[in-house]
Amino acid sequence: MKYSDLTNLVGGLVCFDLPLIVQAFPDRRPAILLQLSRWAAQGKVIPLRRGMYTLPDRGRSVSCDPAVLAQHLYRPSYLSGLWALGFYDLIPERVVVYTSVTTRQPKRFDNPCGFFEYRHLKQPFFFGSQQVAVSGSTVPIARPEKALLDHWHLSAGEWTVDRLAEMRYQNVAAVDHSLLQEYAARFKRPRLLRAADRWIRLAQECDAGELIP
Repeated sequence: MKYSDLTNLVGGLVCFDLPLIVQAFPDRRPAILLQLSRWAAQGKVIPLRRGMYTLPDRGRSVSCDPAVLAQHLYRPSYLSGLWALGFYDLIPERVVVYTSVTTRQPKRFDNPCGFFEYRHLKQPFFFGSQQVAVSGSTVPIARPEKALLDHWHLSAGEWTVDRLAEMRYQNVAAVDHSLLQEYAARFKRPRLLRAADRWIRLAQECDAGELIP
């Protein structure tokens, strides 16, 4: 397997995995693993997680945006929680951890492209995402209403008025109140229904562009 053959095969992909390479080339699996390890040491490939890689920028014709990469590292998943809240400008902080939800076991990956965290949701709660254009690709991201609920659901304790206010929510007009209540009802968790009602009351007390007091 030559490096030029590898770049011709995967240069148009955000990332690639070992099974793809094993299927594409006649080399034996141990030999391919050894070659990938050597190229990783030379900076010619970038390991992302066990059995998954990307090429450096000079070897790719597409952007390796971490938000795009998140869906490939662990499937099924979609970006949600604090990262999605930051994406929609619902909180003032810049969120550097790419938080996703998945129906599989929780996982964390720390690689040169970023820090990726996958939180577990039960299958009935795995809904409410939409495809959003990011860096020339489409990325599954929780709708604003679902991002709020996922964050509340995955954070222990009661979401009191004071606790909600501490989040300094902003751009509150981006949240559909009816959809928030509908999604909260699908969780069948009284704690989330109370949180949604409190959030809506707080949002109604401020203008669309202001932080919740």
